[in-house]
Amino acid sequence: MKINIVLFEPEIPQNTGNIMRTCVGINAKLHLIKPLGFSLDEKHLRRSALDYFEHLNYDVYENFDDFTSKNKGAYYFLTRYGKKTYSNIDFKSIDEDIYLIFGKESTGVDRKILSLHIDNCYRIPTTDKIRSLNLSNAVAITCFEVLRQLDFMDLEKMEPKSLKGSDYLDKFK
Repeated sequence: MKINIVLFEPEIPQNTGNIMRTCVGINAKLHLIKPLGFSLDEKHLRRSALDYFEHLNYDVYENFDDFTSKNKGAYYFLTRYGKKTYSNIDFKSIDEDIYLIFGKESTGVDRKILSLHIDNCYRIPTTDKIRSLNLSNAVAITCFEVLRQLDFMDLEKMEPKSLKGSDYLDKFK
């Protein structure tokens, strides 16, 4: 099973750059569905993704039909119109690739697409004062719920030796 992040027509390069960094950090594949509101070589995008861009596993699709024709698995749409919360999904019971699908910042996923997948539409609870959370925050929240349920599969639970190491703070005593 693999975690996949799908951005339907993303508009803001900084959000996508932050999501790229998250994907690298959790070994998730990123799927970008056109049209994109930016160029993939924009400096804002690269700055948000920092020096992790070279490690990013991603694909770009012409439209949602192109995406679905090439990717099979369990689709979960994150939308303000969902009638269930993302934490209600039992990710441990899923034995196929997981696709977390997020819409563009201004209007979300096309309503016609959502209506065809209404049973797989989920919401991140918020107050009635906002329409939704920032896209990159919503992706991070949802991804880490999946990972929490899967005991953070294949992720480092302590600072790896390749960085500072798990004993790094000991020298500051």
